[in-house]
Formats: sequence, C-alpha cells, structure tokens
Amino acid sequence: MISSEQPMKVFCGSSNPELARKICDTLDVPLGKSRIVRFSDGELYVEIGENVRGSDVFVIQSTCSPANENIMELLIMIDALKRASARSICAVLPYYGYARQDRKVAPRTPITAKLVSDLIEAAGATRVLALDLHAGQIQGFFNVPFDHLFAMPVLLDHMKATFSPDETVLVSPDAGGVERTRAYSKRHGGGLAIVDKRRSAPNVAQVMNIIGNVKDKDVVLIDDMVDTAGTITGAAKALKDAGARRVVAYATHGVLSGPAIERIESSPLERLVITDTIPLSERSRVSKTPIEVLSTAPLLAKALRRIHMGDSVSSLFV
Repeated sequence: MISSEQPMKVFCGSSNPELARKICDTLDVPLGKSRIVRFSDGELYVEIGENVRGSDVFVIQSTCSPANENIMELLIMIDALKRASARSICAVLPYYGYARQDRKVAPRTPITAKLVSDLIEAAGATRVLALDLHAGQIQGFFNVPFDHLFAMPVLLDHMKATFSPDETVLVSPDAGGVERTRAYSKRHGGGLAIVDKRRSAPNVAQVMNIIGNVKDKDVVLIDDMVDTAGTITGAAKALKDAGARRVVAYATHGVLSGPAIERIESSPLERLVITDTIPLSERSRVSKTPIEVLSTAPLLAKALRRIHMGDSVSSLFV
C-alpha cells in the first residue's frame, strides 16, 4: 500500500484502461473515478469524479491510434485535474504519439513531437513519464521533469528464458537501432548483427545486406516499435535467406497499422513479442503468426511509486 503525506491518485484515459488497471493493482490503489463524454458534434468532456485537492495525480494515457483524440483527451483530463487543485500532475505516456516527427526532414514541415510537448505542458502537467521514446531527444522538448524508462527489463527477462546465448544472434533491423541492440546483446550474451537498410519512401523499406554472421543461429530482431512491419519483415526475410535457423522479433510498441498483420503472416517471422503499451486490435489477436504480449505494469508501477515517494528512479533506467 502506498503511504505518503500527500495522497496518490491514478487516472486513465480511454486508450489503455487495461494497463492502467494492472498498474493500480500492482500499487494497491484504486483507479480514479472519471467520466469521459463525447458530445454529438464530437467534442470531448471530462469530469473528475472524486476529490484530488492536494494529491499527487498520475494520468495514464497512450497517445496511440486514434492519436489526435487520445492526445486531446489527455489534455482535457490534465486541465480538469489542474482546475481541481491537484498538487502535482504526472502525464504517464506508455506510448508517445508523433515521436517520429522529432525534427524537420524537409523545408516547411513541422516538428510535431515538440508541439505535443508544448500542449502537454500548457495543459498543466508538472512531470512526464514515458516508455521507450522513438527519439530520446524528445526529453529536451519539455521544461518539466521527464523520466524516460525502457522496456528492456521486461523484454530481456523473456529473451533470456527463451534463447541460449551460445545459439543466438541479436539483430538490429536498421543502423539507427544498433545502440539499442548492442545494449540487449551485452546483457543477454548473444552475438550481434546489423541489417543495412535503405528507405526509398515513408513506410517503405528495402533491405540491402547483413553485417554479421547469422547462419544456423536463432535470430532475435530488436526494435522500439512495429508499425506497418515493412522493416521487420524485410529484415526477417533477408536473415532467413542468409541461413538463420529461425527468426523472432521483439519490440516495445506494437503499433501494427495498415498491412502490418498481413506482412507478418506472410513473412518468415516465427513469433512477435511486444509489450502492452498499445492495446492489440482484434485483427492482431487472431494473427496466424503468434503475437505475445508482455506487461509493463510492474515496471511502470515501480516508477510511479518512486516518483510519489520522492525516491530515485535512476535504477529503472536500464
């Protein structure tokens, strides 16, 4: 049971209530009462159903699809809590939408990740907690304390229990993920390889070659997210062609949009392991290729407890 001079309250939006309930169960605190109403013209209305004056409040909301609605829902909930005199408001974002728009990639284009950070601050958030940001520099977009956690402890425990280091090679599906994969490889003990990929257009990936030896090995692809699955399935095919015994993919965020499931089902991937930062769609649940979901609730619950108690969160930054 949580104990502190200030009470702790946990609320959630509509994007991922199951994860919020698991976090509350781990913390042994009730999920806060709130009502989210959509008017006939599409406007959102939020009503907080209990007293939060002087409380440390945590709002859990993955800004996944539909991203715009979930972001707006988060902002309105934060504003409602601020006007209800909450002592502090921490926005807990298991998945940070718009994270891939973290810089200008062409003239006259936005930096939407920065815009979202400005909106969250303007709404009244006094702290932000996020999990596996696509671009770590997004932390610098905020002028309030930001805790950036990684799902590595969750995924690594499963990986160690499933794959022997001597028979396994951990593979980055592109050059940008090498640092992440090297960190996993160091802790797991398996080998390291890289897929050299050239992207010709958004959401279109072309695999060029493989750096490292994967012949007759169990191959584990590691990425931060699987969106349309073009990168991960293209890499899986190239690895299989290079003689890999079997190919499994691990990722934190299972966005799985557009043709993702069809691509995964028709690829050499034996299994996809993701976390519950984004709820699985009905189509994903019946995929022919098994999709295993690991819970991040214990990890996030530890972080929330430490933030509330004023303890160090750094030991969770694995």
